[in-house]
Amino acid sequence: MTDSDPNVLVAGETLIDFLPDSPGPLSGVEGFSRRAGGAPANVAVALSRLGEPPWFWTRVGEDPFGGHLAETLAGYGVPDRFVERDPDAKTALAFVSHDESADRAFTFYRDGTADTRLEPGGVSDETLDSVEWVCLGGVMLAAEPGRSATLDLAERASGRDCTVVFDPNARPELWPDGDEFADLVGRMFDYADVVKATPEDLRAVGFEADDPETLAEAVCERGPHTALLTLGGAGAVAAATAPAPWGPETAAHAGYEVDPVDTTGAGDAFTAGALAALAGRIGGEGRPSLSDALAFANAVAAVTTTAVGAMSALPTREEVRRFRESR
Repeated sequence: MTDSDPNVLVAGETLIDFLPDSPGPLSGVEGFSRRAGGAPANVAVALSRLGEPPWFWTRVGEDPFGGHLAETLAGYGVPDRFVERDPDAKTALAFVSHDESADRAFTFYRDGTADTRLEPGGVSDETLDSVEWVCLGGVMLAAEPGRSATLDLAERASGRDCTVVFDPNARPELWPDGDEFADLVGRMFDYADVVKATPEDLRAVGFEADDPETLAEAVCERGPHTALLTLGGAGAVAAATAPAPWGPETAAHAGYEVDPVDTTGAGDAFTAGALAALAGRIGGEGRPSLSDALAFANAVAAVTTTAVGAMSALPTREEVRRFRESR
């Protein structure tokens, strides 16, 4: 690997988000705007915006929406080596609804779409040997063959000493059987080194604690050496055990006060910010502490909420620096 090669591989869904022109339930929304989305896609673009373009393994249709997504990823500087086009499936869609505080819910159109059709082995062992980090999300576990492709990639990445980052990203609409989701997340925890989640994600898979710090510690007891919990406007907490490269630590950051416009993609922005900080390659800086990583990740997420759209709102590293200096 050279200094110019990606040291991060992100894998998962890329889709079209339709954002409403007014808050409230979808039944009352009259207009939508189209935006590129999908949690892993948002993470990949956020990393590129922060100065670390990753490899991104994804699959979109050979339809106009797929063409738009491929062009958008390329426009943000994400390499296209692992961006697959599927001639036999449509691109996935998600309709977003917002409440008055900008919190959102999703309605997916994702039955047999291109993103669900990633096949095991699409990323070679040689590629995994060239990267240090692999980032995966839970939406891909909802349908085959994407589920098997994700589990296979996680297992092989773990076996080749990559640091595996996993976001359960619970979406109840995709999981008629909640027990199945919990079982699959448990399998991913066997391979994951770092888990980024919300308390709601963890409760969806059987964690019962109310206290965020206790939840983070409970995740580490399941195998991952680091847990990052996002708490919306209340910031984030983290816990790490001795095997973590940054050492055993607990940390909390209260977040940044902003006037949110759209929270879509904020969690993905946090993931990218934390990954960029913990990987320690951006800007030639040394690896920060877990506390410093939380502060940086919260800043990336906070800036993202101040504009509409997931990818279009993602900040550059310089924008994050100026935001933090202004606080």
